[in-house]
Amino acid sequence: MKKIVTIGGGTGQYTLLKGLKNYDIDLTAIVNIVDSGGSSGRLRMDFGVLPPGDIRNCLIALSDDAKMKELADLFAYRFKSSSDNGLNHNLGNLILTALSSKYGDMGQATKIAGDLLNIKGKVLPVSIDPSHLIAETESGKVIEGEESITCLNKEEKIKKIWLKPEAFAYKDAANEIRNADLIVICSGEIHGSIIPNFLVKGINEAIKESKGKLVYVCNLVTKQGSYGFKASDFVNEIQRYLERKIDYVICNIKKPAQKVVDKYKAEESFFVEPDLDGETILKEDLLIEKESDEKIIARHNPEKVAKLILGILEK
Repeated sequence: MKKIVTIGGGTGQYTLLKGLKNYDIDLTAIVNIVDSGGSSGRLRMDFGVLPPGDIRNCLIALSDDAKMKELADLFAYRFKSSSDNGLNHNLGNLILTALSSKYGDMGQATKIAGDLLNIKGKVLPVSIDPSHLIAETESGKVIEGEESITCLNKEEKIKKIWLKPEAFAYKDAANEIRNADLIVICSGEIHGSIIPNFLVKGINEAIKESKGKLVYVCNLVTKQGSYGFKASDFVNEIQRYLERKIDYVICNIKKPAQKVVDKYKAEESFFVEPDLDGETILKEDLLIEKESDEKIIARHNPEKVAKLILGILEK
């Protein structure tokens, strides 16, 4: 059975896993550990655990839709309080926090939660070392914390990012990468969700030791810190930290409806121009528009992206 490893965090990885889990493959999701906002950030501060949010999403994505839907829905359930100091945590985040406290680290917590949800494949943190994201802008400003970095003022551009203190690769995650037939870098917030994985000591080395092809699913939209980025800019920025070339890039070419463009423009996000060409650049209509919390959002089509990835696997 062919082994595919995805690397990322956030909605992009969740979406990709929803498509890939329908195929007969050995699937592993490796997830970043620097989230500092929302429920994850508060649990990290209060209990000293690694941020559970992105791990929770990957577990839900890989859960058995037929048998475990109610439990997966509970993992996704968010408490809502009318108080300004209310809880507002996802139940899944609380469960992962409890498991991490009981069994000693988020690696063990994730494995046990995966068994509870009967997931197809594995979900692993990229590291179990507590670490925070630091950035320096081109103006010389130093910014601490993933949440602050991903909400950067559009006038500022990121010069470099690093982890403090250093984090080292979770052994199981590094082994999965080494043995992969295909490594997929997911779309996602480039400085907050994607590149932090390659700042973990041992991850780039594991990728270089793997014989698997390296694929990047390019972002649909720009965000803070990637203002004005085209597809080539995303690729170049990832390669700068990865210290090797990406073998294949998957790009969306469908233009969204004007109401979707306007929605993202209001958030100072813009759709990514697919300015790359060549035999290893796969361009297709990959955009879906859907309602979420009474808002229209743009996402990759998980089935179409999964088919493209499986096609690369057979090359």
